[in-house]
Amino acid sequence: MGLTVNNSNTLSLLNILNKTSAEQSGSLTRLSTGFKINKGSDDPAGLIAVQSLSAELTGVEAAISNGQRANAVLDTADGALVEVGNLLAEIESLAAQSTSSGGLSGAEIAANQAQIDNAIESINRIVNTTSFNGTRLLDGQQSIRTSRDATGLTDISDVRIFSRPTTQTNQTIAVNVDAAGAVASATVANTTSVSAAEFTVTGSLGTATISVTDSEALTSIRDKIIAAASETGVSASVTGNELHIQSTAFGDDAFVSASNISGDADFTDVSYTTGTDAQVSVNGQTAFTDGLKVSFSSNGTSGEFFLTTAGNATGSAGTVTVTGGGSTFQLGTTTATQATLGIEGIFAQNLGNSTDGYLSTLKSGGSNDLSSDPNQAVVIAKSAINQVATQRGRIGGFQKFQVETSINSLNATKEALESARSVINDVDFAFETAELSRQNVLLQSSISLLGVASQQSAQILSLLR
Repeated sequence: MGLTVNNSNTLSLLNILNKTSAEQSGSLTRLSTGFKINKGSDDPAGLIAVQSLSAELTGVEAAISNGQRANAVLDTADGALVEVGNLLAEIESLAAQSTSSGGLSGAEIAANQAQIDNAIESINRIVNTTSFNGTRLLDGQQSIRTSRDATGLTDISDVRIFSRPTTQTNQTIAVNVDAAGAVASATVANTTSVSAAEFTVTGSLGTATISVTDSEALTSIRDKIIAAASETGVSASVTGNELHIQSTAFGDDAFVSASNISGDADFTDVSYTTGTDAQVSVNGQTAFTDGLKVSFSSNGTSGEFFLTTAGNATGSAGTVTVTGGGSTFQLGTTTATQATLGIEGIFAQNLGNSTDGYLSTLKSGGSNDLSSDPNQAVVIAKSAINQVATQRGRIGGFQKFQVETSINSLNATKEALESARSVINDVDFAFETAELSRQNVLLQSSISLLGVASQQSAQILSLLR
């Protein structure tokens, strides 16, 4: 080939130089941003995948935040319930102390009553002030609302709904009593003439000794048993010549027994005799019963109620309609993952039940204050303690099995999504650094070669001088 003067070599080198420079610029961009895809032309399909994964991650992160907020709300409610439970335990202790009228002076019982009054006021204050982000939690605003038909109003009491399907605000719950509950009962004596005797009666609350005098009327003996009912859980009745004892509570846990200590053999021993729980179905499903207390879970709705004396009979006990309410929490990324929890109001007038009485009746001047019936005050305090414990258990169960498991699952999903996005979009720093070094070498070589091409043209021109 002859020696010629042209710029083809220079142009070729310039093209290579520009290409290498562009690749170097791309590497520098990827290394500075940390991403392989910085514009659509880098990887169109990868960009679509990254945007889709990023959208999913945004939803998952929002759901995790919602779950953490739900945990904070429920922790606030639980903390307040702990303090209410402590106050109720103090009330029970004070009431139990006051049952010993022989061991406490009137001034001491009055002091106990004053402490109970203060404790009840504290409970109401806690209820009024327990809130999260301006929303009260324990005053009933977060309870699930219900209504009852005419039969349900008389046959069912103390309805509490713990959860409901979020999407159903009008759900009917049909209650049917398949078998009535019964108290434990037995005959202690069948006689027309009573001689002096002593016998004991025992129930679920304790034992009392009954002293009988010669020719004492059965109705008088009945009244003695009834007077001790708050200590024993045993009442009594007279039918003709028969003296009967029966438990004050219904169900398998209620029992009566009696034992003749001395005297009239007409007062017979009574072996351990139990009552029976009512058998109840809710929307055709068998519910769990404890005496006349019914707990159920049907079609996503769970709750409890008590059968009244009128309702404790075979047949329909009416219907309960869930009309809305409750606290709804978002536990996932779609509306299908919402869950609604009912948080009942726990003012003093709400704690307890219609059978035993309510905590508010323990205040001074109430029907169950210490001057009226300290034994019943103990029963009511225990019922209130159980109610608060149940509320805490429901909240804790919701946290553990719904909120916390949801957060754990969402965190696992977040990890997987971030890993998938990283594979597509995150730069491999080792590879890009090596590429940058290679491009630097090529760039320097191209520049050196441009110098050689220029020298070749200069040498040809020197021949013409």
